[in-house]
Amino acid sequence: MRQDVKSAEAARPSGSAWSTDSAGNDSVPIADPAAPGVSTGGVTDGGLPSDGAAPVGSPEGAAGRDGRPLRVLYLSFFFPPSRASGVFRGRATANHFAQAGWDVTVITAPREFFSHYLEGGSDETLEATVDPRVRVERPPMNTYHWETDIRRFSRLRKSVPVVADRFYRRFQSWFLPEHYIGWVPGLLARAFKLHARRRFDLVVATGNPFVSFAAAWALGRAWRVPYVVDYRDAWTFNQFTEQVRFGPGTRTATWESRVLRDAAEVVFVNDGMRQWYAERYPFAADRMTVVPNGWEPEFIGRPEFRAPDPDRPLRFGYLGTVTPYLPLDILFEGWRRARTDPLMAGAELHVHGHLGFFAQTAESLREQLAQHESVGVRYRGPFGKADVAEVYAETDALVFCVPGAKYVTSGKVFEYMAAGKPVVSVHEPDIAASEVLKGYPLWFAGDRLDADAVAESFVAAAKAAREMDPSRHAAAQDHAAKYTRSATLSPWEARMRKLVEESR
Repeated sequence: MRQDVKSAEAARPSGSAWSTDSAGNDSVPIADPAAPGVSTGGVTDGGLPSDGAAPVGSPEGAAGRDGRPLRVLYLSFFFPPSRASGVFRGRATANHFAQAGWDVTVITAPREFFSHYLEGGSDETLEATVDPRVRVERPPMNTYHWETDIRRFSRLRKSVPVVADRFYRRFQSWFLPEHYIGWVPGLLARAFKLHARRRFDLVVATGNPFVSFAAAWALGRAWRVPYVVDYRDAWTFNQFTEQVRFGPGTRTATWESRVLRDAAEVVFVNDGMRQWYAERYPFAADRMTVVPNGWEPEFIGRPEFRAPDPDRPLRFGYLGTVTPYLPLDILFEGWRRARTDPLMAGAELHVHGHLGFFAQTAESLREQLAQHESVGVRYRGPFGKADVAEVYAETDALVFCVPGAKYVTSGKVFEYMAAGKPVVSVHEPDIAASEVLKGYPLWFAGDRLDADAVAESFVAAAKAAREMDPSRHAAAQDHAAKYTRSATLSPWEARMRKLVEESR
């Protein structure tokens, strides 16, 4: 059962010259106070336990030498109920550490940011999947960059908008040129309050946004505790285009160097990204590691084998957010050509998920999908994470379509393999995800990214789907078992426990 405890501080303007009303502020110990071994204590002043006791009980797996549970502060801007793709790694990390016995506190963005400022940016079903032992803190956030409703502007911004904008930009140039910077003051204030009540042993930050890395650096230095940064995405280069965004000497590159110099460990989602950073920052190379993404058995379990209905055409499925970065033109042209093969007669391609992350891109993507309805492309809309097992069950083969860059892995590929169904790759052949798919017995990919290669892959996958049997299905799932979240996160959690003990 979730217990929401509102902070004593109401949402309010931040008071700065460039402020708007800040996004809401609440503190959420996600716990059932009636559960055995769980004590939330009294909650006051922003949700802090008034007696200084741990908000929840913890197993002793991660207890320190003094017998108390190790305490980690996890900085994750995107966290349930956010539906951003990176939220699943953050959720899994917090859950895994809690299940391993850590006392976990997450500082994330206010709910209002996902529900009000990002259209369709919230998936309420995800929040129920956070481990009840995880405490979630949502301090207020300055939303100057995101606010478009003039009625919510601060008095100064309404009166002299040019001056307010100049102040905002100067603050960015002075500190860090990232629009999520408005999250940092509330994050730091809340973190220091929590630490004053009960000391944290470790700070872990995941990015993007990368202001979380700067905050981890500041907290680690102030508290003299180790901090770790987790690169879900690249900071100073674009992993989709492989172009450097912030070169040496820029303020962003200076901040990245500063963060990496002092970090106890630097984590990446794939080895290609680790190698890029090791070459750029050799002084930190020996502290760089890889923690792959993975899949959650609690969402899809181990689906039983079910052969496609022989009396209906095959149904292919794409699950995930559709963005302009995807090679959609090649996907749809390849699909069109593949449907001329008898195995693909009448086949449908169902697209499940949101259209982009912002309203301005949704309509153009919707129009693009509609242009291909005559060849069986069907947009099925978004789905909740709790419904994902049902979506996989009604699909005969899966389409893995991602931007073509060698630093891209995507979390969806792990879940695709766990479904035990044929997977059609629509991406450049040398991306990081290919390393994960090697050895998966139902993977179909060409040696190039063009419509003919994609069409051949679709036809081969269709043949495999019609010939599927329980043994091939089981072999596919066995390959996927190596990438459960527990399998990928357990070695990292063990290293963090050792790191904390050695730093005491």
